[in-house]
Amino acid sequence: MKKAALAAAVASVALLLAGAALWPGQGIFSAGDRGQNAAASGPQISGEHASMRGTPIATRSGGQAASGPVDHFLAPGLRFQLEALWLEAGEVGDPATLKQRLLALVPRHFSANDAVRAAQLLERYVDYRVALSGLKPPADWSDPHALRQALEARQKVRARHFTPEEHDALFAQEEELDRYTLARIEIERNTQLGAAQKDTALRDAERQLGAEHRAVRAEAVQHIAAAAQTASLDAQGAGDVERHAQRRALYGDAAAHNLAQLDREEREWQGRLSEYAAARQSQSQPQLEATRQRLFTPQEQLRLDAALALRGPGAASR
Repeated sequence: MKKAALAAAVASVALLLAGAALWPGQGIFSAGDRGQNAAASGPQISGEHASMRGTPIATRSGGQAASGPVDHFLAPGLRFQLEALWLEAGEVGDPATLKQRLLALVPRHFSANDAVRAAQLLERYVDYRVALSGLKPPADWSDPHALRQALEARQKVRARHFTPEEHDALFAQEEELDRYTLARIEIERNTQLGAAQKDTALRDAERQLGAEHRAVRAEAVQHIAAAAQTASLDAQGAGDVERHAQRRALYGDAAAHNLAQLDREEREWQGRLSEYAAARQSQSQPQLEATRQRLFTPQEQLRLDAALALRGPGAASR
């Protein structure tokens, strides 16, 4: 595996962890509130993911469809619904107030038949997110042992808050990718394996993915070389003319134009992130919310905290 591929793998796990608000300072509550709120809530009894409601739910053991009638409430898109409600509820200072706002939104997002289940799940989802804020991030994002410990800690929190069926609907597909990505990192870091053995181990790991993720993975592999080249061009500080020439030599003129467009979109995205990160240091909460709404679409806002977290602690906290 090339260094760029390993870096992409680490970033993939980091993004999944960050998107689940794994460490303090992320998410809806201020850093000062979180420790107290997490302790007060206590343990309860029972976080790129299909969104098609009504599709069979993959199991944690290997992506096989569950047998028996499909529970349309516990469909893979359920987590996106919960996050959409969370975003619509706005930022508040404590879990109790957030729960009240979320419950008031339930009739607008769920049918009457699902309203009670949705309300109960939302309350536990808030408790789950608060509990996640008490977990420590890996000391070294490139250390597979540290990443595994972080994933296992997150798994224990999820098991405390959700039934197995709820867990599968909310997290199964994400966790399948987590396990695969972590396996890739562990294989690459294994000094006891030769190049041929690593290739075999990587193919074995990929076979553990469900059919849908294998197809996505096959498509993604085609872009690794282009991503590696882009990283190299970034490191060289290459200008637009040089970037286009090198890309055209490898992939053709049309692909070079498409990659140039992606460069422009990435620069624009990073510019908005920088503007928002600066606003977090100086603006009041109402001003910051207005800035957030101005700079990012609702879909972008769902991954905003994760993107800032990957930039470093200073950018991810106010």
